Amino acid sequence: MWHINHKYTTTLSIILVSLLMLVGCTVAGASNDDSTFSITTTPTITSTETDIPATQSTEVIAEYPGFISVIAKVRPSVVAITTEVTISGFFGGFYTQQGAGSGWIINTDGLIVTNNHVIENVSSITVTLEDGRSFPADAIYSDDVSDLAVIKINAQNLPALSIGDSSKLQVGQWVIAIGNSLGMGISATKGIVSALNISLSSNPGENLDNLIQTDAAINPGNSGGPLVNLKGELVGINSIKISQVGVEGMGYAISIEEAKPVIDQLIQNGYVIRPYLGADLYTVDQFVILRFDLPINKGAFVTNVASGSPADKAGIAPGDVIIAINDKELSSAEELTALIHSFDIGQQIEITFYHNKTIKNVTATLTKAPNS
Repeated sequence: MWHINHKYTTTLSIILVSLLMLVGCTVAGASNDDSTFSITTTPTITSTETDIPATQSTEVIAEYPGFISVIAKVRPSVVAITTEVTISGFFGGFYTQQGAGSGWIINTDGLIVTNNHVIENVSSITVTLEDGRSFPADAIYSDDVSDLAVIKINAQNLPALSIGDSSKLQVGQWVIAIGNSLGMGISATKGIVSALNISLSSNPGENLDNLIQTDAAINPGNSGGPLVNLKGELVGINSIKISQVGVEGMGYAISIEEAKPVIDQLIQNGYVIRPYLGADLYTVDQFVILRFDLPINKGAFVTNVASGSPADKAGIAPGDVIIAINDKELSSAEELTALIHSFDIGQQIEITFYHNKTIKNVTATLTKAPNS
């Protein structure tokens, strides 16, 4: 039989009672006062809409696009354009070559906007709507300078595209390009506005100005299709013609701000009326400087002057170099042409130019272009 010293028994009893009291207090605290617990872990915030980081503000979240609804809204107003051109064979005979482009409906009565280069010099044009119906072009109104054209088809109650304000665009803003890419039917690509107010050469001696640069993919077949904002409003007209500049990942669109006056004239008149100076121009370069011993290194070199034109009446002659209009200095022929087009028919302008190495100032009154 084991004998335990009473002294030790009393000590063990005290320890056991103390432990029981301590455990009881802890359990009671846990049961009755949740505030005694300190939570140090970070809660996980999830979003069912996007993969936006939880740290972003609600304003930033609201800017993330819902492309599906925008494309669904715009798609019925976009058309596929199929063209045919007859080409003579190398060994005789003829064959037909097909081309593809895009367009968008500008009003309910069958008017379609596209690029001029999509329909230029073709023998037939077919417009296919989103619902599958196809129509031949009844009439074509085009302008080579702006690379814009309007096609009329025999259809009514069409879903016209809403037109936005390209002057409000900002670099970094989301945009969507929609069109008949590669001739495979209507598809969409997205990107951002990467630059604004770009000028690029479209034809020798001619520039397209106020262009929108985007990293949205613009492929052959996209020409003439719309570039839209996230409201589904048209802000630009895509053009593969000016996208092929040797730089990958950049596409260009004619801003609606620049295009709308031209489109309005094509619809109202069937052609575009522009002011006319009557001088053929070439940008001053090293060849011209050396060939004609010019005392300047920039400006618009005059190669020919039309008889009876405003330039002719003002005393401008071949070999002269125009360096300013209304005190606005010019670096190239493209700048001068764009500036002339910004004036009104009948407007008087002051021209500064070099003639036989002497600076001269004359006035000229712009007239209507003879081919208008």
